Amino acid sequence: MKIVVLAGGLSTERDVSLSTGSMVSRALRQKGHRVLLLDVFMGYGKAGDPLTDIFETVPDTIQVSGVPETAPDLEKIRAMREDTSDCLFGPNVIELCRMADIVFLALHGENGEDGRIQAAFDLFGIRYTGSNYLSSAIAMNKRLSKRFFSDCGIPTPKGISMKKAERTADFCQTGLTLPCIVKPCRGGSSVGISVVRTIPEYEAALDEAFRWEDEVIVEEYIQGREFSVAVISQEALPVIEIAPLEGFYDYKNKYKAGSTVETCPASLPPDTARQIQQYAAAAAEALELNTYCRVDFMLNEQEQIFCLEVNTLPGMTPTSLLPQEARAIGIEFEDLCERLIQISLNNNE
Repeated sequence: MKIVVLAGGLSTERDVSLSTGSMVSRALRQKGHRVLLLDVFMGYGKAGDPLTDIFETVPDTIQVSGVPETAPDLEKIRAMREDTSDCLFGPNVIELCRMADIVFLALHGENGEDGRIQAAFDLFGIRYTGSNYLSSAIAMNKRLSKRFFSDCGIPTPKGISMKKAERTADFCQTGLTLPCIVKPCRGGSSVGISVVRTIPEYEAALDEAFRWEDEVIVEEYIQGREFSVAVISQEALPVIEIAPLEGFYDYKNKYKAGSTVETCPASLPPDTARQIQQYAAAAAEALELNTYCRVDFMLNEQEQIFCLEVNTLPGMTPTSLLPQEARAIGIEFEDLCERLIQISLNNNE
């Protein structure tokens, strides 16, 4: 097949996306596909350039050197593009995606997981991996997804949302107790998230979260163990436990090799593991995520389970969780990428 692996973009998870795209491209080429790794923002060449034989030559359009410990400077990224357009789609991106049999969405965060690119591709008749635009948009919004969890009996931490225009530093108005978590409503990879233990820290956490977007979530802090479960075509994979050596599972601990101990299958009583898997499958069903996703959980000191959020395009980097879970049941990375494409094609028939 002719496949575009679409990565990069202008989200805070740009570098993670490029790493995912590089890994997926290599895997799909090993499977014999003609694969073009493409940065959705930078594009390829200039408008009007000949594209006829591009899937035969398969040029390397992106050089990836790993995931840095800090989120990218997006203004610098914007300045790197040769044309001055403010369009997210770089030169020839739509044309190349329309030429492909399917686009593997290796995007993460804003403009990748929030449904907007999926909606555009639907209008252009472009087939892509992952969930549809509506499910993606709801899952990306933590305020909305938590409502779906509650309505479907999936336990989730108590919390509130706050718009920037309605910001208040009066912690009493949250109805919560310290410690708590403050995070952007639609962000990913733990960018902008803070664990708050004092009132001065709360004000600083609001500053940090609002630096990334105009709506934040303030929710109760769950002390305990962290887990994640991938769901592929309504089937929950083995539970994986995430244990950072220092601090919490922030951006640095997610992508710096050796900073987090990940155990799959997690060491849990069988009934607890099954319950987490059942909640993961229920969360995917509640949001109508019928291709693949990854659901994050906390287990507190009283053995209570809390669903935190759902990732509709989970990372596929060397340290990512979904490939580790798949490997635990005998699915190697190349076969996992192939399976996600086939499921997506079947869902689009």
